Amino acid sequence: MSELEYANNFINFVNDSPTPYHAVNTVKSILIKAGFEQLDERSSWPKLKKNGKYYVTRNASSIIAFTIGGEYENGNGIAIVGAHTDSPCLRIKPISKRTSEGFITIGVEQYGGLIAHTWFDRDLSIAGRVYVNENGQYVPKLLKIDKTLLRIPTLAIHLNREVNTKFEFNKETKLVPIAGQVALEKCSDDPNLQLTPEQFESVQHVISRHNQSLIELIAKELGIEPKQIEDFELLLYDHQKSVIGGLNDEFIFSPRLDNLTSCYTAAQALVESIETLKSSKGIQLISLFDHEEIGSRSSHGADSSFLPDILQRLTRTDFNGDSSVDYYHETISKSFLLSSDMAHGVHPNYTEFYESQHRPQLNLGPVIKVNSNQRYSTASNGAVLIKTVANRAKVNLQIFVVRNDSPCGSTIGPLLSSKLGIRTLDLGNPQLSMHSIRETGGTYDIKKLNDLFKSFFENYIEIESKIVCDHL
Repeated sequence: MSELEYANNFINFVNDSPTPYHAVNTVKSILIKAGFEQLDERSSWPKLKKNGKYYVTRNASSIIAFTIGGEYENGNGIAIVGAHTDSPCLRIKPISKRTSEGFITIGVEQYGGLIAHTWFDRDLSIAGRVYVNENGQYVPKLLKIDKTLLRIPTLAIHLNREVNTKFEFNKETKLVPIAGQVALEKCSDDPNLQLTPEQFESVQHVISRHNQSLIELIAKELGIEPKQIEDFELLLYDHQKSVIGGLNDEFIFSPRLDNLTSCYTAAQALVESIETLKSSKGIQLISLFDHEEIGSRSSHGADSSFLPDILQRLTRTDFNGDSSVDYYHETISKSFLLSSDMAHGVHPNYTEFYESQHRPQLNLGPVIKVNSNQRYSTASNGAVLIKTVANRAKVNLQIFVVRNDSPCGSTIGPLLSSKLGIRTLDLGNPQLSMHSIRETGGTYDIKKLNDLFKSFFENYIEIESKIVCDHL
């Protein structure tokens, strides 16, 4: 495929993935099409086989997928690409029912470090996971309402003359979307919606905690009755589609580039690396986690047992005919993690915020992220590895270091590196407007990151054996 074809496929991926649940579901569709087999953490696994292709999910918002080389032997290394499925956003509060001055409003909560002012005057809609009662079984359903439903209006300049010089607002009282007008809210004769005060106080069913029109819209979208809705986790998303723009089609204007870019390219590269699976001596694995934007501390975030559990089950599989040997620690010592998260491309209007010698450009390739205080996990042995991988794929690399007078963000890299004792390098594609509702990336960087990951999966075992680390 050409660079533009990769970019257009990525745009479709983003538009199909407004939430972590949708992102995992979209990744699953890519894997299933390529013949991957689903595994279940709640069951004993079948015997894993060489040339096998597998995936497993946790909470439906994190996913791990892997392929086992045809020449894999117990104790060989694993080439891992890690990323995250979540993005900063606004999430609907557990009790969101509100009205003000005749408007139906929705109570929302900030998730992650979003640039809050970018959510004003945007076309917003709702997506997420809804639990539905189907004859006593509580079944999750994906919801994506493909219609502009909400808006957070700014105050007119006539009433706030300082808005262009000082735009400050209370995030609890002003960052509240309007969804409709009370006078036009539909009335329902459904007795299940007309709860008595006693029921309201004791039951607090989902129907009573949210505006009636919202509940009815969700039910209609899912083709169910409102009374079947048990609970949900819903967030607001930018209804404007991800697009390619710029004078020469060089930009991607899109929500959630951070970090669906890494999710898409990791999954696509894993599938493409199947071409050389029969001759592979390693395991190729992607781990895409929810909750990175809020610290990864959950049952299915990068700081959970999800990846260690899967690695334990993988290394307990007998490929050599000797099931009495523990290969976990040997395998980990020979493995490597590419922690892929977006990087800061140089902003032409704010050049003073960038270190003078480290100013990554959009469309010039993935960025190696370095921080001596271990906010990123990059070390020289990893740099040697990724440079060799990139040379084989003919992918240009850039380097980013934050200024000494600026704080540095972090990723899942240091967390997993310390948790697993695995060598790690942090990198990612450059972008502008990180954590805005609309971010800007490079069209031609999508294929570059994809090709880098594919080369990593295909060449890691050979290259790793030539890089001496502990024997000086």
